[in-house]
Amino acid sequence: MAFVTTCRKPKVLSFGPISYADGGDGYMKDFEKQWDIDILKPTTRTNTLASLKTKVSVSGPYDALMIHDLDLIIDDEMLAPLLPNLKVVVSASAGYNEFDVDFMTANGIWFCNARSAVSEATADMAVFLILAVVRDTTRGEKQVRDGRWRGDITPTLDPNGLTLGIIGMGGIGKHIAKKISVFDMQVCYYNRNRLSPEDEHWYGATYCSSMEELLSISDVISINCPLNASTRGLIGKAEFAHMREGSFLVNTARGAIVDDEALIEAVKSGKIARAGLDVFVDEPKVNPYFIECDRFTLQPHLGGMTMGTFKKAERECCENLKSWFGTGKPLMSINNI
Repeated sequence: MAFVTTCRKPKVLSFGPISYADGGDGYMKDFEKQWDIDILKPTTRTNTLASLKTKVSVSGPYDALMIHDLDLIIDDEMLAPLLPNLKVVVSASAGYNEFDVDFMTANGIWFCNARSAVSEATADMAVFLILAVVRDTTRGEKQVRDGRWRGDITPTLDPNGLTLGIIGMGGIGKHIAKKISVFDMQVCYYNRNRLSPEDEHWYGATYCSSMEELLSISDVISINCPLNASTRGLIGKAEFAHMREGSFLVNTARGAIVDDEALIEAVKSGKIARAGLDVFVDEPKVNPYFIECDRFTLQPHLGGMTMGTFKKAERECCENLKSWFGTGKPLMSINNI
């Protein structure tokens, strides 16, 4: 049911300020007519837990929790101080492996991620990494910075005519397919559900009935599926064995989808010529081999880190809260209460 009270407006606790949603057009002023907002600036896990308990006792209860881009696990311990009043958690990120959705569901709490906001910016990062690994730009830049001009760099492949295999044809995968067509790359995809014939035509993408089929015909592999129990370690030694010799790998999804040691072995053997990574297993830590080896192009999880994305993500969070307040149900949620 919708939020009903005659005593107060619903209240959201935001882990960090809502800095981008307003956009200069008064969006937040309208939002604050419906909602009271408190801010808690997270630091370490221990300190954040202590601050959260104090915040709830002094200023609570809170009906909603808003999470921005942060390196905290939102589990039962983090959510417990907000119970039993907490009814909805909204995240400004697309990935949600850091959130204990099962605990939320068991306690009647809706969970919503930012499904649409980060898609295009993350796709832009994937396209950048695809071009970087195909054209060997990381080594080229290093040669220039070291004063060696081209050094021992040899001619690279052209992207046009290569086949891009997309694993996970959600919003990000679709954006990649559309953008990469500018470079005349062929696109195939593997997804839990096949797209409609109309969508396949629109995105210029050919369906592969198995991941092994996709791996065997692709020159470049782009990882774009969510991280969950079934995709953790999805790309390991057996999967690399199916890939073409000298192929390329790009991961803008989650680091744990690819087995680090298997990837390193594939690069050392030449199975993978180069790899572009925006995500890592134990962020912000990065496997030392990735840093030392010049066949990796690395980014510090910048895929969705644009001002436009932050604005859209925060507004998506707010719209889910407004919908829950008005109807008892957010616009889009991961779980169902």
